[in-house]
Amino acid sequence: MTARQLLDLLVDPGTFRSWDEPVTAEHADAGYRDALARARARTGLDEAVLTGRALLDGRPLALVACEFAFLGGSIGVATAERITRAVERATAERLPLLALPVSGGTRMQEGSAAFLCMVRITAAVHAHRTAGLPYLTYLRNPTMGGVFASWGTLGHLVLAEPAARLGFLGPRVYEELRGEPLPPAVQRAETLAAHGRLDAIVPPERLRAFLARALTVLTARPAEPVPAAVPTPAPVSPPALEAPDAWESVLLSRRPDRLSALELLHHTAESLLPLDGDSALVRALALIGGRPVMVVAQQRQGPDQPQLPVTAADLRAVRRQAQIAEELGMPLLTVVDTTGAELSIEAELDGVALEIAHCLTTLVGLRTPVLAVLLGQGSGGGALALLPADRVIAAQHAWLAPLPPEGASAIVHRDGEHAPQLARAQGITATELTATGLVDQVVPESTDLADLRERLAAAVTAALAELAELPDAERLAARATRNRRLGGPTSGDTPR
Repeated sequence: MTARQLLDLLVDPGTFRSWDEPVTAEHADAGYRDALARARARTGLDEAVLTGRALLDGRPLALVACEFAFLGGSIGVATAERITRAVERATAERLPLLALPVSGGTRMQEGSAAFLCMVRITAAVHAHRTAGLPYLTYLRNPTMGGVFASWGTLGHLVLAEPAARLGFLGPRVYEELRGEPLPPAVQRAETLAAHGRLDAIVPPERLRAFLARALTVLTARPAEPVPAAVPTPAPVSPPALEAPDAWESVLLSRRPDRLSALELLHHTAESLLPLDGDSALVRALALIGGRPVMVVAQQRQGPDQPQLPVTAADLRAVRRQAQIAEELGMPLLTVVDTTGAELSIEAELDGVALEIAHCLTTLVGLRTPVLAVLLGQGSGGGALALLPADRVIAAQHAWLAPLPPEGASAIVHRDGEHAPQLARAQGITATELTATGLVDQVVPESTDLADLRERLAAAVTAALAELAELPDAERLAARATRNRRLGGPTSGDTPR
């Protein structure tokens, strides 16, 4: 598919307006000049990229589309300058930016000068993202080399064409340098998605609809609150809930028919766009109460499937989504329901413990509002990594413990038979966690799971609205105080 064909597939008819200025540079090498002339004659383009502005489902956005038929979509100095100017103009006009790369990499005929232009383009993309503007990329077949290793993969959302070859080193170069062929599956979009390197694989015919849904969230602005004509009475706090039996809560949280994160999110959000992922982590863009929200949620598996542990890759994804939320000024919603972090040699080598630490420091320091929901099981560091927040809501039978009670029993009693006693002794229930400063609101549960879904959805929507109204400085100061007091009062605290 050519650049023009793809643009025709995506944008509203008749709305594309080119930003391209003619290329006037002449190159000294005659062979290269002839190659450029043939590329121009073959494609009808003067360079390997088209840029401009259009509407997509009625929403304005800037576009950068590469043309592979023009010298393999390679990026020379003039190509890079055209891309850079388009990114800078999108930033100046405060437009979302969609890049559609397909490229063999930087243009070998221009050597290091073209190679260095990857920094030029990346700097412009960084400024665009720093301005809080969405940057989306759709990697086409193939996207390789310097393009893949710079602006092609820097999107807030990184999407890819099915079966696209994506990678740093081309197979021909790899074989020449290493003396053996590169297995083709290594650089396939599906392989990268399975390793958490892509957000979604989208066929071209579905791309317009996917982007329209994404832009609905990313460009949403909540309506200004309308002042009430008469003062509304202060809400009455519900009576404090008695702590349920801890072991009963553990067993209830493990029931296969218990409310899952996705069930809660689908019921809470007006619009939900889940991203690809075959793991214990759901990543999604959502509209909740008219507000764009970044979501990372631990999702329980089906009743006949083993529950997946939290991996180092999952935690890296949490950090990436949190940082994107901060760039775009979106609140972050985390949902905790996990049997714990992966326990294996591979997990140790992959740095799962380090990723827990990095998650904790990322969420503690995030400047955007953070709301956490403790939905069910909260086992170990895999749960704790998603719980630093401005506010925590918990279902009545949710719990948090350093280990599952059976693991704690193995440490203390050298068997698993004392798990119920350990659960009751460790203060793990949602109600008990209010005393430690973690949980701010406990949502009552009944035998009707739909009732819990309704109550949690209402609590999440209300909490996000309240956090959005707080000035940043006030909210961050309250978060610092909250974090200082987690775990309960210490001997040095002054009674209040």
